Amino acid sequence: MTEPTSHVEQQIQARITAARIRIQAAKKRRAALTAARRRGLAHRHAQKLRNQAARRDTEQPPTTP
Repeated sequence: MTEPTSHVEQQIQARITAARIRIQAAKKRRAALTAARRRGLAHRHAQKLRNQAARRDTEQPPTTP
């Protein structure tokens, strides 16, 4: 790509570059949030299964009269 010659072209290129940087940063931020969300969901699901197993182990069978 050729170097911009006019001041206006340089300003446009700077804006385009800044926009690309902002877009990349937003993508990285979304990816990090998605990964954290997945880890959190997996943790909560595992905890729920542990709680259900613990409840099953401690429940007493109903006594019949």
